[in-house]
Amino acid sequence: MSDEPVRKDSEIRRPNSSMGCGSKDDKASLASSQTMSLSPQPHQPSAPGSKEVWKKGGRMFSILLAVHLALLACTLVSSGAFERIAVHDYDVFFLLTVMMLIVIIWIIFYLISTSRCPDAILCKDSHAGPVWLRGGLILFAIFSLVMDVFKIGYYSSFYSCLSAIKIMYPIVQAIFVVVQTYFLWISAKDCVHVHLNVTRCGLMLTLTTNLAVWMSAVTDESVHKAHSKLKKNTTEELFRWLLKVGMRSGSTEACNCNSQICQIFKNGYFWLYPFNIEYSLFASAMVYVMWKNVGRFIDHHSHHIQRLKFRLFRRTFFVGIVLGLIILVSGLGVLIVYEVQVNSSTEPSKKGQALTMYYIFNIVCLGLMSLVCIGGSVIYRFDKRDMDRHKNPTRTLDVALLMGAALGQYAISYYSIVAIVASTPRDAISALNLTYALLMIAQHTFQNIFIIEGLHRQPPKEDHKRSSHQKELYGLTFVNVSAVSLRVPDSGSVSALSTGTEGTIPSDLVRSLTAPKKINWRRKLLREISMFLLLCNIILWIMPAFGARPHFDNDTELNFYGDSMWPAIVDICLPFGIFYRMHAVASLLEVCIMS
Repeated sequence: MSDEPVRKDSEIRRPNSSMGCGSKDDKASLASSQTMSLSPQPHQPSAPGSKEVWKKGGRMFSILLAVHLALLACTLVSSGAFERIAVHDYDVFFLLTVMMLIVIIWIIFYLISTSRCPDAILCKDSHAGPVWLRGGLILFAIFSLVMDVFKIGYYSSFYSCLSAIKIMYPIVQAIFVVVQTYFLWISAKDCVHVHLNVTRCGLMLTLTTNLAVWMSAVTDESVHKAHSKLKKNTTEELFRWLLKVGMRSGSTEACNCNSQICQIFKNGYFWLYPFNIEYSLFASAMVYVMWKNVGRFIDHHSHHIQRLKFRLFRRTFFVGIVLGLIILVSGLGVLIVYEVQVNSSTEPSKKGQALTMYYIFNIVCLGLMSLVCIGGSVIYRFDKRDMDRHKNPTRTLDVALLMGAALGQYAISYYSIVAIVASTPRDAISALNLTYALLMIAQHTFQNIFIIEGLHRQPPKEDHKRSSHQKELYGLTFVNVSAVSLRVPDSGSVSALSTGTEGTIPSDLVRSLTAPKKINWRRKLLREISMFLLLCNIILWIMPAFGARPHFDNDTELNFYGDSMWPAIVDICLPFGIFYRMHAVASLLEVCIMS
């Protein structure tokens, strides 16, 4: 039987915790219960549900609240995307505006209540909200604010024929982004112990609001992309099925965007939609971790706070960074050529050349990433670090998001494989498309294995202690190795050798000095692999997020599934694939720093 930690991570419901900071008697009883838990006691079966009662109460209610709000928002957003349904876009904007205002009020209440109550936050989750994740959130928040400015300028160009809610929506969204970003920056690690039920419901409302804003942004972007792709080859009757983004249903002619400034605002905020989409998903993930940590007590004996230093450019050969930058720059060039030849040119030959170039680049990139992930997984098999088996809601969410978001790209790839294999005739582009789909499945699978292996490894927390201890032994070795060996008793008893450095024999000394070099070689390779995969995932996120989508330009899938079914499949699945890339970037950065 392995020794259990003295005190495990547990979620304990404090008496009257939902009614404020709690009385003195509550605090005394809590302190006495914690003191008794530290003393050795015989194992007694706890009352059933005594530690899980909070999950069955406030947690279940907050989940039901989030489910109902998410379904309502999804219904309105999807209904507002079609003109023949009597749900207008300003109905969607009204719902989102009300939800964001409620969340802003709740965040202000949370910040005030936790600052006034000294026992509101008894501990913090060191794994939640790492600095690189919060930094990425701020970066996406800045671009989201710029998008809101463009939206305000666009709607203000013809405010006389628009509903007032359309101008209010980007203003409220900008305030929401600022308040939420500040809230997540300072509170992402909190384990709250006051107002438990209100906090759970507020966090779930915040999560649902971010998902609703994400659904609205994805729908608007999909409608805009479909409008741009089909405008060259279809009649206006088809577009009456689509939402005129930013226009009221009955006033399209009166609200035409004719000025140059209006066109700049319109094109600008559509180009910034990917950043707003990623911001909503990043915020949703961080809010979910906060929700999991409500009422949680952290055992600091088993939950070590790791002060990981940001040393990406130390102990590295720059091979992974250089190769990754080459892939990144090459991908940007391919994206520019693809946009010019496919979206701006009507010649079929140029379109075929652009598709061929796109598929060749992605095949090379995905092939290299697959091989590198396999190599990294093999290196992990020889890694001597222990597996981290402690409770970690952040890591659990990371793994779930990686596996879940990959399903979107899996679906697109399998649909493409079926269409290519069943279609005739087959040309060179179809062969490249088939190879691309197969490699996409393989790369997602191998990369998930590599990332999950890295996230479950213990960080090199003992390097500093080991290095200082080895420096002393290293000095003793060069002074007189025999002097160290003279300290070993002649009896050779194990008890004498277990006293510390005085029982260190020369062979163990040499082994302790040479072993870290082998470990450092492995860690350097893992860091190189992580940096290479990180840069590759960035370009594979940029390309589909900013217009390079061969799924709409390749006629094989369109002819096989039809002009309505295939675009719907891509519109549903592609946002998950785009989110997968950005979430993989954050996870790989964590793996790189922990290596």
